Amino acid sequence: MTDLLARPETRSRFQLGKNRKENHPWEIRVVKHPERTQSSQFRAAKATAKLILAELAAADAELPYGPGPWEMHHGGSLWVKTEEGGGGWRMYRARVGIEWSAQFCADPEKVDRLRREAAELIAAFPLTLPALDELGYKRARKLLDTPIEDADGVEAWTDSLFNSCVPLTTPDHSGVLPEAAGEHHYPWPIKAADYFRFDDFQLWVTLPDGTNAGVTPVGRRGSGEGELRIVHARHGSAAGDAVAEAQRRHMMAVVPPDSPIALAAFEQQIPRGARTAAGPLHTGRRAATGGARGGTPR
Repeated sequence: MTDLLARPETRSRFQLGKNRKENHPWEIRVVKHPERTQSSQFRAAKATAKLILAELAAADAELPYGPGPWEMHHGGSLWVKTEEGGGGWRMYRARVGIEWSAQFCADPEKVDRLRREAAELIAAFPLTLPALDELGYKRARKLLDTPIEDADGVEAWTDSLFNSCVPLTTPDHSGVLPEAAGEHHYPWPIKAADYFRFDDFQLWVTLPDGTNAGVTPVGRRGSGEGELRIVHARHGSAAGDAVAEAQRRHMMAVVPPDSPIALAAFEQQIPRGARTAAGPLHTGRRAATGGARGGTPR
């Protein structure tokens, strides 16, 4: 059961609110996806991204989201060359990415703003376009220089190297909890924490009702605070309703340190068999098998 709590002026106590229970079950109809083929734009972009990643790997340079194998995510991939050598590639992310299916509701004028912003960034790295030419991606200049005015322009940009090639593993790309939380299915402000969280903190947990939630600590690492804040939960579930009400009331949805949720999230930071997540930091434990996982370990 999830409680609504708000942090008062003192750090040691929380103000308890009402409990919530699930009363809005949902259902969805799964239908056959229309046949989809890869465009020539996407094939060219993907081939180029793989060459870039190979250069980074050969130079033992950092990869954007860890080692492969990768799938290419339409997430606003802005590849630039910052210095000579295979390790000089960097990937920034655009203000927004255009998922393939979202192109059909995309306003060309708004997509053209993304093109202009990408062109401004890439112009700041003059090694980029010559390097892309060498890799065979000679359409880069035309894509960056051509105003987007219609659906054809939107399609070309959507499947270009400057949008479609964020290299993610399958779990990080399209995973569904409890196995993994993919970017396709979970809010970016929460999912993003998978890429910078401590490896021994479990961002995604399974709740007592079988649904899953994204959680964060309420204090700094080593603070001894074992309470846990629920930052994302399925709409219509008990936890989801609690998070929604907490947001409306400028409060937090928090579970106590002795709850199964807190014990699961802090599992690798507390002694084996502990009945509370509060207390000194205890490192070196491995997570138990099963349960929600947030993507490829880093």
